[in-house]
Amino acid sequence: MRIGSLSATTGVSRDTLRFYEKLGLIQAMRADNAYRSYAPETAQLVGYIRTAQKLGFTLAEIGKSLPALWRSDMPDQAVALLLQEKIQVIDQRIGELQGLRRELSERILQVCPLARV
Repeated sequence: MRIGSLSATTGVSRDTLRFYEKLGLIQAMRADNAYRSYAPETAQLVGYIRTAQKLGFTLAEIGKSLPALWRSDMPDQAVALLLQEKIQVIDQRIGELQGLRRELSERILQVCPLARV
């Protein structure tokens, strides 16, 4: 499948597909004329990448996890573990943000909010 077909199939721009390739997230085979040709399963992989991004994973995190997912005998369980780990990161960040919110609320009441208490 050529890049235009992959773009149309996935709804992802050609530039984004080239960027994914540059990052090593997807691979293209090159014909003698230098056209990119993608395996049919690349469309599924691009769908995974887009879904993972929507769920808050960075492209670096996605790239790090992809090889293990493709080799896994139980990819559903491997993905569930990744999601659980992401929930833990989010919970930690929520705790940090709640602490920051408390501190900001306390500083509002000070004569000089930027002075250290």
